[in-house]
Amino acid sequence: MPLELSTRGVAGSTVIACKGRIVLGEESAKLRQVVKEEVAECSQIVLDLGGVDHIDSTGLGTIVGLHASARAAGGGIKLANVNRHLYDVLGMTRLLTMFELFNSAEDAAATFNTLAGRTTPREYL
Repeated sequence: MPLELSTRGVAGSTVIACKGRIVLGEESAKLRQVVKEEVAECSQIVLDLGGVDHIDSTGLGTIVGLHASARAAGGGIKLANVNRHLYDVLGMTRLLTMFELFNSAEDAAATFNTLAGRTTPREYL
């Protein structure tokens, strides 16, 4: 299944929903291109991996490289909706220590903006 990507804004961050496989070839190249374009606009990226059914070492390397690019731009990449298989792969490759994982893209996006959902103090009104 080819990789399908869709983007949306959530809490000042960009969520990129991935569906399909992240593997060597067009899929990894497509992910790299889309994320790099989004990082140029907003360096706070959430990869929603709930629709990913397979990832190979090239796909993992792509995500690691994109994380480094986002950090260099002052942001980062957080992962959401990671299935059990992908979680196990991240654990075996010791990448769990590199990424923050969340149950939902909205939860991940909210952590970029620690003031999200807070009310403004009265003295600023």
